[in-house]
Amino acid sequence: MEQEALDPAAERVRRKMVRFMGINLAILFAAVMAVVLAFVYKTLNERPEEPAAAVALPGETVEESIALPEGARVVSHSLNGTRVSLHLRLPDGREELRLYDLASGKMGARFELRPR
Repeated sequence: MEQEALDPAAERVRRKMVRFMGINLAILFAAVMAVVLAFVYKTLNERPEEPAAAVALPGETVEESIALPEGARVVSHSLNGTRVSLHLRLPDGREELRLYDLASGKMGARFELRPR
């Protein structure tokens, strides 16, 4: 069974659609390749972070101090990498949250905790 040839107008539309599809596939392929190349570039050029000075390496002991206000009590604490947060109760009854960077030994932020 042989197929009949398309009329000239339908053949032009078919050719335009094939060309349109080819161009769109080429653009899509180029976009996917750009994402893959960016991912490979980023993976190959990552530099490992240098260990912080205040973080103990295996077999080492680090001794540092954090200056707190006189009479303050630590209610709770949390450690995340080289950062520590301290929930303090001050002698006058106020409460604060202090964030310290252990690598530099400096206080990064201080928040007063108070009811609304």
